[in-house]
Amino acid sequence: MKYTAIADELTFNVNGHQIAAKSWGDANGMPVLALHGWLDNAATFNRLAPRLTGLRLIALDLMGHGYSDHRPPSMPYYIWDNVVDVLGVADQLGLQRFSLLGHSMGASIATLVAGGFPERVDKVVLIEGIGPLVTPSEQSAEQLETAIKKRLRLQKREQKPYQQVDGAVRARMNGRWPVDHQAAKWLVERGLERREDGYYWRSDPNLILPSILRMSEAQVESFLMRMSAETLLILADSGIPQSERRIALLQHCQTQRLKGGHHLHLEEQAVAPVATLINEFYQA
Repeated sequence: MKYTAIADELTFNVNGHQIAAKSWGDANGMPVLALHGWLDNAATFNRLAPRLTGLRLIALDLMGHGYSDHRPPSMPYYIWDNVVDVLGVADQLGLQRFSLLGHSMGASIATLVAGGFPERVDKVVLIEGIGPLVTPSEQSAEQLETAIKKRLRLQKREQKPYQQVDGAVRARMNGRWPVDHQAAKWLVERGLERREDGYYWRSDPNLILPSILRMSEAQVESFLMRMSAETLLILADSGIPQSERRIALLQHCQTQRLKGGHHLHLEEQAVAPVATLINEFYQA
């Protein structure tokens, strides 16, 4: 049985903050928490979800994205804070064990969840991502300095609205990692809000700032080595190059390479083979 394209809207309260989500599929299907990439939102799975079978796919708007709350103004966006959010959503769903599907930044978060709490994760699908960005330990001071200076500059900058939704759609289509018109429209519909003087991104402007601190490569590798879940890594031939060393550290990983770009799960010509791989993996 295939999913319909219609999704349910869900909301969760985790540590006093609202986290929004879209849910597709049978309530009794295998629970899979889906995590989107940086500056995207739960709509990134709109093209993929209707092609998946036997799952209950719950795609979160990560904090600062989509319909979810922003973090407090004084609180930086550290990637590891998303681990608490994911576990909080799982707890509210009554899931002692669950599977994960992550794209890009969402894939990095999935590795932190699965490595930090291996007893709670059954299977993991990583699309175009395997662990977070790192900063060598000896460069930590410079990383902090750069991030704080940029944060202070951002506080003085005013957001400029779009007068028409189409302007935001075009901007998303032509971003660093382009997507087609329909994909951009889905992301923008969930990512914009209307105010008196125009349309603004819902996403927290602070998301564009570099992290004040990052993990080292050795710290990331400790998570990868601790992952015990079966893992499917899907990479695009025109996507972001990934570390072969990191891939080799995963104990139970199969890697598949497909034609497409960084958002291949959102590409009309690539989504079918992506869905086939995921269906076969979760049903094995």
